[in-house]
Amino acid sequence: MIDLTHTIIDNLQVYPGDENLSLTRQKDFSTDKFTDFKLITGMHAGTHIDGPMHLTQDDRYISSLPLTSFVGKACVINTGSEMDIKWKESYSEIIKEKDIIIINTGFGRYFGTVKYLIDNPVINESFAAAVIERGIKMIGIDLMSPDSQPHKIHKMLLSAGILIAENLANLDRLSSIGSFEVIALPLKINSDSSPARIIARKI
Repeated sequence: MIDLTHTIIDNLQVYPGDENLSLTRQKDFSTDKFTDFKLITGMHAGTHIDGPMHLTQDDRYISSLPLTSFVGKACVINTGSEMDIKWKESYSEIIKEKDIIIINTGFGRYFGTVKYLIDNPVINESFAAAVIERGIKMIGIDLMSPDSQPHKIHKMLLSAGILIAENLANLDRLSSIGSFEVIALPLKINSDSSPARIIARKI
């Protein structure tokens, strides 16, 4: 198994303008005889899944989506230095219907730095249209967002029922795993989106 999730730590990097994440120890065993932590976070901090409510008129909470939405056979696409991720015909040989697509841009190595927040790659409309046509379940990417304002790619994918997993980690390790599935479970929470523990498992 390969963990594709960033660890939640105090003051974890968040999307510009979002409230800071806070993770604090409230009780300590040495003095209180038990340990307890308090987490204050938005739903889009760290590794998380965007549900359809996030940027569409869909009123379903992420908790109401079927579990099958979050688990499936997966494939990885390595885009290298591409800043505008377009559809390529060669992807037709890799991506199958109802797959989960993991896009490795290499940008994940900048997570936690200022560079991660600026000049990042984006998904092109041609790519979004092609994966919508193929009925995939989810796109996962090592970016804070696969697009920028006005978030047209988000809206295209979410309107088509395709979930978006953002801020993935360790994607370079997927090239050597062979066939794999992704298990991307959000919290069972009545919200538009949710932090998630996302793993790849060899099959």
